[in-house]
Amino acid sequence: MNLHHYESALDTLPKLLRSKAQRYGDSRIAMRVKDRGIWKPITWKTYFESVRDLCLGMVKLGLKRGDKVSIIGENKPEWFTAEMAAQCAGAVAVGIFTDCTPPEVKYFIEQSDSKFLVAHDQEQVDKILEIREALPLLKKIIYWDPKGLWNYKDPDLLSMEEVMEAGRHQGQKYPGLFDEMIDQGTARDEDIVVICYTSGTTGEPKAAMLSSKYLVDMNREWSKRDGWDQEGLQYVSFISLSWGAEQNLGLSGNLAADVCVNFPEEAETVQENIREIAPELLFFGARLWENINRTVQARMMDSTRLRRWIYNRCLHVGLMIADKKIEKGSVSLWLRFLGWLIHQAVFRALKERLGLSRLKVAYSAGGALSPDIIRFFLAIGVEIRLFYGATEIGILTSPLKGEIHPETSGKPMPWVEIKISENGEILARSKYGYSGYYKEPDATARKIKDGFYCTGDFGYINEEGHLIVIDRMDDLKPLAGGRKFSPQYTETRLRFSPYIKDLMVVGGEQRDFVTGIIDIDFDNASRFAEARNIPYTTFADLSQKPQIINLILQEIRKINRTLPEHARVQRFVNLPKPFDVDEAELTRTRKLRRSYVEDRYRYLIEGLYSNQEEIAVETTVTYRDGREAVLRNSIQIINVN
Repeated sequence: MNLHHYESALDTLPKLLRSKAQRYGDSRIAMRVKDRGIWKPITWKTYFESVRDLCLGMVKLGLKRGDKVSIIGENKPEWFTAEMAAQCAGAVAVGIFTDCTPPEVKYFIEQSDSKFLVAHDQEQVDKILEIREALPLLKKIIYWDPKGLWNYKDPDLLSMEEVMEAGRHQGQKYPGLFDEMIDQGTARDEDIVVICYTSGTTGEPKAAMLSSKYLVDMNREWSKRDGWDQEGLQYVSFISLSWGAEQNLGLSGNLAADVCVNFPEEAETVQENIREIAPELLFFGARLWENINRTVQARMMDSTRLRRWIYNRCLHVGLMIADKKIEKGSVSLWLRFLGWLIHQAVFRALKERLGLSRLKVAYSAGGALSPDIIRFFLAIGVEIRLFYGATEIGILTSPLKGEIHPETSGKPMPWVEIKISENGEILARSKYGYSGYYKEPDATARKIKDGFYCTGDFGYINEEGHLIVIDRMDDLKPLAGGRKFSPQYTETRLRFSPYIKDLMVVGGEQRDFVTGIIDIDFDNASRFAEARNIPYTTFADLSQKPQIINLILQEIRKINRTLPEHARVQRFVNLPKPFDVDEAELTRTRKLRRSYVEDRYRYLIEGLYSNQEEIAVETTVTYRDGREAVLRNSIQIINVN
């Protein structure tokens, strides 16, 4: 059988898993997980057997083909096992973000009609039990971490080990059942295997239905095109598997592209664990690349004067080389030698400290990334590929190696067609599209125009064929004079600052100028304050310190110089609290819910467009346990010019 026919026969993830277990057994590692300080390997045989036992156990409990299985927990081998077990049974896996509140969890379980739920630990189980009576379709709750759950008596609550033990007995009783279920799987668009919820920036999240064709064939082509289809390429999985991008790179990449997946011990140890693994393939959301950059900048500012001088000289040379590469210019022999020298002197150690020393392919997505961030990492020898896509239609564009342009998301994939509508909206057509929104055919139909998926993003294609994404169509803002500006354009560039974690730029048809609401980076701002003996008590207190306000003022002035005059930020405030996911100000993928935030801080926006110099505010904060607190602060309004 030639390679094409062999791959065609392995058209689902369960078939790929079975094939790899038969081919490699215990001779190759499928994944690793760090547990109690030790990296524990899991072979293909062990992975397969765990999936088989859990699948048969859930089938014995009543799981049927087409049923939905929700999963909530951190990225661990057990999530992979649960999702693959569901797919092997012909069921549909539904991912839920770990930090969802009980009402949000209820929405996902209820909207997806889930009959089984697999949960990580006591925290997640407690959320489910709190809303259990409102979920009549939910039959069983299965958990994999038993700590704290030994005394729970709910008859529908079972440990994963109990279910797997039942599955082992089921396998002995019906030895051919598991293979029969796997063989029933197909790559047809209507054969749904995963539901991924959209981020919900413009309303309630929608349930995008994905098929095996989407997960298997697209990732085969993507990995070959971008060069991460090599056997055993190391990858660290820590971005939630509820997100479509991690379904592609992590779970599907492991099976369709031979990527070896490594799971951090805890969310707090991700950076340390990345440093230990030194992955060759890495995916960070835009905010994570920004966080790393802010941390590097802040630490260099706190360093000695000599080290700062050496770093700045080296970075200057690195940026010169990076710009030559971006402009496709020739790098002189002397500049290449200097590049080698600064890499040996400074950047090699920096990359090792960040865990980026062996990186071959680095991706970013899920939001705009400042060109300055991309230039910075290119200067130290890390080429970030800012790809563009959507859960509904997969990967649409990605820069090839050596074709990095900081402002663009690369050229369309070979299987993708992109065009720009008359009003500037990006329209896309791909042979790897989703199978519609679950239970929402009207919403599905509204997203298609003449056979093209309407992304809702504003952008254009440059002369070299690269896609440039400007902003969401709904987020482009007109000013009173009729001229439009992009809030996201300014926001991504301001987030390059080590002292700005997030922000919202504001304008409108009734507004004559642009203003900004700033969420300071507390870690870096507090480090700045402590180094200069500036006393403060809380986040709110620090945000209003004159020295911190002046820091933000200088950053805004710097970015204003690069903007058209009408788009420059004229006034701003520092928020007394950070933007919060639990307050619904950010989506679970950390995107700003602009309309909601504008409504919530309407009084603050009105103050920015008044003659006031400060505003007395009361902010209600809702904690994860449901408690509420009221914060009272005086916020200063700052004129930029």
